[in-house]
Formats: sequence, C-alpha cells, structure tokens
Amino acid sequence: MKYRSDRYGNRISQLGYGCMRFSRKGNAIDYEKAEREVLLAIKRGVNYFDTAYIYPGSEECLGQILEKNRCRDSVYIATKLPQYLMRSLAAVEKTFQEELTRLRTDHIDYYLMHMFTDLAEWEHLQTLGIEEWIAGKKAEGSIGSIGFSYHGETEMFLKILDAYDWDFCQIQYNYLDEHTQAGRRGLQAAAAKGIPVIIMEPLRGGKLVNLPEKAQKVLADAGTGDTPAGLGLRWLWNQPEVTCVLSGMNTEEMVEENTRLASQAEAGELTQEELAVIEQIRQIIREREKVGCTGCRYCMPCPCGVDIPGNFYYYNLMYMEKKTSARFEFAQNMGMRKKPGFASQCIGCGKCEKHCPQHLEIRSQLKEADRALRPLFYRIGIWAARKIMLR
Repeated sequence: MKYRSDRYGNRISQLGYGCMRFSRKGNAIDYEKAEREVLLAIKRGVNYFDTAYIYPGSEECLGQILEKNRCRDSVYIATKLPQYLMRSLAAVEKTFQEELTRLRTDHIDYYLMHMFTDLAEWEHLQTLGIEEWIAGKKAEGSIGSIGFSYHGETEMFLKILDAYDWDFCQIQYNYLDEHTQAGRRGLQAAAAKGIPVIIMEPLRGGKLVNLPEKAQKVLADAGTGDTPAGLGLRWLWNQPEVTCVLSGMNTEEMVEENTRLASQAEAGELTQEELAVIEQIRQIIREREKVGCTGCRYCMPCPCGVDIPGNFYYYNLMYMEKKTSARFEFAQNMGMRKKPGFASQCIGCGKCEKHCPQHLEIRSQLKEADRALRPLFYRIGIWAARKIMLR
C-alpha cells in the first residue's frame, strides 16, 4: 500500500474504505461479510475508514469490527456530523456522543461536517458556537482533524474553503466530474492551502465500471491492461493533490483488486496515450447518459416508496447498453419486489430534490424514466408476472 500525508504528517493509505455500501442481509448489514472485507483491507494496508451518522448501521458495524478484532488503533476513523439536522450546540454534542458510542471509541480521527452545499450552512453552525465546540474537542483529543464533505458548485466550495482553517475536505471527483461539483479547480485550491482532499464517488456510483460496449472496446484496443475501475482509480491517484480515494468495497475480490492497484499507483504516472483513452471514454459516456445520478441515495427514503436511484440506474442503462436488456432487468428486479419502487408512485412532493447533491430535477426526470422503462406492454407484463409470482 502507498500512503500520502495529511497536514499533520499522518500517513493515510491512498485507498480508503467507504463504509456506506456495506452489503446488507435483509434490513441489516451483513456483519460477517463486512468483517471479512474490512479485515482483509486492513491486512492489505488500508488505514482510512469513512462512515457517517446517517448511513444505516454503518457506524455500529465498523465499531464492532474494530473492537472485536482489536484493531482500532491501527486505523483512522472518519465520520460525519449531519449538520443539516443541527438546531443547537446541545444537539451537536448529543450526536457526537452517540457516534462515539456506536463506533466504540473515545475519539474520531477525522470528523466532517456532512454534505455542505452552501456557505450559509457553515454560518448557521457558527452562530451555534461550533468553532468553540471544535476547539474544545480537539484540545481534549476526542477529535483529531476537522473537515467537511461537499456537494455543490465550485464557487461556493471555494468560499467554504476560505471560511475556516479546515484540516481536510472531501469532494466528489472522477473523470466525469472533473469540472463539475468542486472539480479540479476546487481540488487544486484545497491543495494550494495545504488541505488534504479525500475523494468520494471515484467511479461515479459504478458508471465508470460498467462502461458502454463502445467504451469497453476503446479501452481494450488501447492495450493498457487496465480494467474500467482500475483506469478510473489510477486517473485519481495520478494527481498529487489527491490524498485518499474512497471505494465502497463490498466483495473480497474488490478489496484484493483495489488494494493491488493502490500498492502500485503513483502520481504523474499516466501517459498522454492513457489520458487520451480516458477522454475518449468520457465522451462516449456523456453521449449516452440521461440522468447524472450517482446512486448516493441521499434522496431516500422516498415517502411514497419510489426507488429513485434504481429508476435512474435502469433508465441510464437503457442508453448505455441495450434498451431491451435494461427493461428486462428493471422488470425483474424492480417489478418483482414485494413493494415495487416505480416512478409512477411519485406525488411530486419535492423532498428528494432538496437533498440531491447533484441538484437533479428528480420529479420531471422520474416521469421521463417511467415512460421509457415501462411502455404499455411492459406494464402489462409486470402486472401479470406480479400476480403469478407474488400471490
């Protein structure tokens, strides 16, 4: 494993473990499976584990694994304050203490204000006394470094970056989002201030893994030997401003592959030919994608039961692969659930759009997705199949 340093000299593995996507068994995290994957990652040198208060069961699972296997002191824990829910400093303190309990620890190494989109959110926390609270926690050792995660436009990111002496930040960044969200400009601005940058959504919710056939051919013909995931990760590690790349690894094979890549990748190693391949792939994907959904699920749960990311995934799949196969998978996976999450269930309340980091026009795009995914004959077929399968 290769490591990059934060502003205090701590060596962070350039591959981090994103705990949002732990595999689930029914309504709960599959603890045994998650434990095997986390321990394998630690064995392979991963020392940065990212979770959050609002990831169902994630903090508890990670804390249990680290305590049971006595490896808390060998890793850094990053978790997040749901700042959008905080109305008082007492609420901040209560939430923080709950996180410590869940994680079975007495300190958080990297603590983030979760999902900033506007400077006003930080200013609200300042009026509550958050700066004094942070100073106290750092003085007593219960917080190591303070940062924020961001979903918004570049200009606002720069304002938040300048609003406080941050220890680190976390941004969505990949070769499709190079110039959106905080973007390359934000990445370089943070690095210029000596602020480490943690990368989330490095493969854009799997879109840079499941490439269109045309893009797969471009990659194969290039003869680099890269997998789609490997190329996407190497593009990030190629940039010295990137400190750590989070991956939501939920198979042992994925852990093995990603740690292998992270043990080899160096900043500045991509050739002009490899960068040209990435540009070709980027253009192919953009030609076909309909909705820029990353599958982060911040829009969920929908009060009406709509599986918003699921609908958009299959809608995009129709244009990234084949319409018939995407519709069949949609009917098979979405349509056969006990409680289907069809877009037609949407009542237009707009709750989802308030939480979408991508600022998507979810309500109107759901209508478009539903028309594309469920033409009349598919609606009839799904209805008939449900009558047989779920009676």
